[in-house]
Amino acid sequence: METNYTFETRLLHNRHKIDPNTGAVSVPIQHASTFHQFDVDQFGKYDYARSLNPTREALEDVIAELEGGIKGFAFASGMAAISTAFLLLSQNDHVVITEDVYGGTFRMVTEVLSRLGIQHTFVDMTDLEKVEKAIQPNTKLFYVETPSNPLLKVTDIQAISDLAKKCGALTFVDNTFLTPASQKPLELGADVVLHSATKFLSGHSDVVAGLAVVKDEELAKRLGFLQNSFGAVLGVQDAWLVLRGLKTLHVRLQHSVKAAQKIAEFLQSQDWVEKVYYPGLANHPQYDIQAKQAKDAGAVLSFELKNEEIFRKFIANVKIPVFAVSLGAVESILSYPAKMSHAAMPEAERLQRGISNQLLRLSVGLENPDDLIADFTSAIHDHADKPLEV
Repeated sequence: METNYTFETRLLHNRHKIDPNTGAVSVPIQHASTFHQFDVDQFGKYDYARSLNPTREALEDVIAELEGGIKGFAFASGMAAISTAFLLLSQNDHVVITEDVYGGTFRMVTEVLSRLGIQHTFVDMTDLEKVEKAIQPNTKLFYVETPSNPLLKVTDIQAISDLAKKCGALTFVDNTFLTPASQKPLELGADVVLHSATKFLSGHSDVVAGLAVVKDEELAKRLGFLQNSFGAVLGVQDAWLVLRGLKTLHVRLQHSVKAAQKIAEFLQSQDWVEKVYYPGLANHPQYDIQAKQAKDAGAVLSFELKNEEIFRKFIANVKIPVFAVSLGAVESILSYPAKMSHAAMPEAERLQRGISNQLLRLSVGLENPDDLIADFTSAIHDHADKPLEV
């Protein structure tokens, strides 16, 4: 297969373009849980589906190629991928982790890893001095989420990876928000890339899945052992759905990123909006870093409303976005981090990180952005019995 194709072409023309046995242009769904062995002395490539399944393997091959890694791993959810990768650590190891991380990751680190004797320090990873001060003799992992969820802080992946190498630690990067279409963490020095494939990679709000990619053979063996041992593997029907979703990743993101930029600029101009968080805005604190390490700013933004009255009016009257957990779908999804993605984070921790009770996160879908802007404007201005106080 040609390796000099552009990214969007490789989404369609990769080693699983056709089934070599039948010529089918869709990867076959192999439901078998076990496989007949033809030789007692030499087992075949597949023996039990938890260990390896042809459909799941196809997805793992494709995501590895797209991320520029050597081996991919597909899991039952994004948290299954993250949790299994964390099992690369051992008792008394220490993790330096970005402070406004996804609530499920926060829960895993604070309530599960801590119980297993794995220590952690949350830090603002946009401040390299603070990151350096957080390093301990037993630091074995730097966990990066960039842009972060939900405040869209941008971490310099190359700088963190360099720090990690100096102290013999690994670098994990959650690349869910940007996907390999926009950002390639492995090329910037990361060791493991993680995804909730539920989001942009599959893109249709119809599957729950997680992916991990590594670039080192030894690390691939270790993570493969953990995947098989822990067993939280992705089912074949879901693997096929992610493969199908990947084919349209480029065109979906191309539209959504452009729309997100337009909506972010609109929201920034409104007097009922306190603040907009989006790394595509020139006044974003890490705008230059985002431009350096990624092709674009992604299709997710957050915005804080002026007060609770405006917040409640907006939520009650907005019509187009789905008001729900998750992101990265064909339909725009409006989320309330305080009670959705970050419900696992205690309120004091949330507020300390700047995740306020008036903060909303918007994942921009495939609608016309002008319709979304009109909807937002109407939600604020067309339903008021009295003028809003901003």
